[in-house]
Amino acid sequence: MNSSPQNHASRRTALKSIGATTALAASGVLPSTIYAAPSTSASDKLRVGLIGAGGRAKWLTRALSRESHRAELVAVSDCYLPQIDALAADNEKDPTAGDSWRRYQNYEQMFEQEDLDAVMIATPDHVRVRAAIIACTKGLDVYAEKPLSFSIPEGRTLVKAVRKHERILQVGTQQRSTPINQYACEFIRDGGLGKVATILVKKYSGSRPATGLARQPVPEGMDWNRFCDQATLLDYHEQLHRRWRNFDTFTGGPICDRGSHALDMVHLAMGWENVAPTRIEPTTEAENDRDRGVRLYYPDGTVIRLESTDGPAFGGIFIGERGKIEINRGRFACNPKDLLQPFTGSQTESHVGNWLDCIETREQPNAPVEVGHLITSVAHLINICRITGRTINWDATKEQIIGDDAANALLIKERRPEFSLPSV
Repeated sequence: MNSSPQNHASRRTALKSIGATTALAASGVLPSTIYAAPSTSASDKLRVGLIGAGGRAKWLTRALSRESHRAELVAVSDCYLPQIDALAADNEKDPTAGDSWRRYQNYEQMFEQEDLDAVMIATPDHVRVRAAIIACTKGLDVYAEKPLSFSIPEGRTLVKAVRKHERILQVGTQQRSTPINQYACEFIRDGGLGKVATILVKKYSGSRPATGLARQPVPEGMDWNRFCDQATLLDYHEQLHRRWRNFDTFTGGPICDRGSHALDMVHLAMGWENVAPTRIEPTTEAENDRDRGVRLYYPDGTVIRLESTDGPAFGGIFIGERGKIEINRGRFACNPKDLLQPFTGSQTESHVGNWLDCIETREQPNAPVEVGHLITSVAHLINICRITGRTINWDATKEQIIGDDAANALLIKERRPEFSLPSV
């Protein structure tokens, strides 16, 4: 049986208080022992909501079910209601698991009617930031899938909201919680390769315009207006609904999707948690601008080359003074082979578990909001470089492109007024 709304409200108040005392303790005002997390009884599990019941939600709900001793999914929102039923049916171990979920077509209504502690956001890219900011204002902790934002300015607004409301936000770059990836990245970060001059990353493409699609009837159970969210309200087409990752109306394309994982591993290995490229330049031509090769130049002289469709899908090839290491999801390879000893630790990735840990301790998660914002910003800048066909000089402090007004204008995505971001 779930504990009462009053008990959950008290728990959320306690977690907020922990967040505030954490900040004081970090500044030296309070001893660290003051902000230990309260214990969670079996009847007082974290109550979690989910926004977006598509393919990625299957992975998230399975991961959350492994933490059933301390968290439970109680409500799901999706603008296409049949998708919630499909998600519920996906649970083979417990076909009745979804019977208790409250179902919503409007996530704002879910926030108003449910007594939640946290929310997982697995929407298309263009919906994610607004939902996350509203969640922060409601006092909820957030797990947000990658890419974190649809534009650099809205990503910065989310960072501000997370910090203002003292929330825990974990970005869905789950390799940061994969022990073997942590092991290989730490080796490079600690100087195992010596100076790294070049890193090769797969040349993931951008997205394409949503043109040439004839209008189709909106399927029953779909709120198409909410699906389009901040973007232009296009005529419904199944490709826009089911293959939204292909279209620039809703996403930055594969470079923002899988490319986020690859770039994230590069930044983790190089210790670039607060370091952005200073210059991005186009280097190879392609039939479509979105496929153009680029190079990223970092302050320490390292160059990332995205010029080939070959290479690890979720990492990069690091070329250093002592050899080369290829890092991919759940594995690595070295040249010479004995450069790094084989990994013998746990193979278990627990990114959702790390998020829940941090909700309880109020410590920073493995993939905090600032890191997700930085990685997504790099992907957006790659797309802008490709679109303009010009070198991008980036001022990371101001988050502005230097000396190119036309390129700077591409940083902004126009929002429909009814889906404007809350003020932060």
